[in-house]
Amino acid sequence: MKKKAKFMEQKAGFAHLKDGQRDLEASMEYLEQRRDSLAARLRAGNRAAAAELVDIYYEQIYLFMRRLGHSCQASEDLTQESFLAAWQQIGQLRNAKALNSWLYRIAGNVSKLYWRRHKNREAVGIEWIDVADSNEAECGKMGHLEQLGRLKDAVAMLPMKLRQTVVLHYMQHLTIAEAAEAAGVREGTFKSRLNRALKVLRRQIICKDGELL
Repeated sequence: MKKKAKFMEQKAGFAHLKDGQRDLEASMEYLEQRRDSLAARLRAGNRAAAAELVDIYYEQIYLFMRRLGHSCQASEDLTQESFLAAWQQIGQLRNAKALNSWLYRIAGNVSKLYWRRHKNREAVGIEWIDVADSNEAECGKMGHLEQLGRLKDAVAMLPMKLRQTVVLHYMQHLTIAEAAEAAGVREGTFKSRLNRALKVLRRQIICKDGELL
């Protein structure tokens, strides 16, 4: 009886996992369909779609600006400027799959222009650090940097190109392909920058036991 009860418990557990997987797949499919519809309406010049784009991506782009080192006020202004620029450049959106990289590339360019206009302004501390869970191997190479309090300062001290690389891939969770397109470089160049950034971070951050990562 005990074995049967345990078997039924395990069976129920597997069923729960399968249900969770189906729910996740359904959610991803819904988001994909929503993105496809949104991109099509954006290319058609639909203003309601533009408002929907802001609703979906505002927080992401704001955090992107904060993580690049902009102040709260500057991040708000630059986020609004990014969406305005996106609407003006809507003809450059090729398809739904390019939506993420297209928007982040516009936001990145808006950030670059800001720094050019304010060359003497220093980056502020980076907040809301969040390393992607989906890349455990690379997170291991980074020595689980998300657990170290020095990560914020170390990332903030990176040269802008390297900082943007880390932010796009590890904090905004873009794939290598998406992040490379957002940065306006080839995938090989992006990977090279990412490796350089990780090497710098590993040199700057020291584990609790005093060993270099």
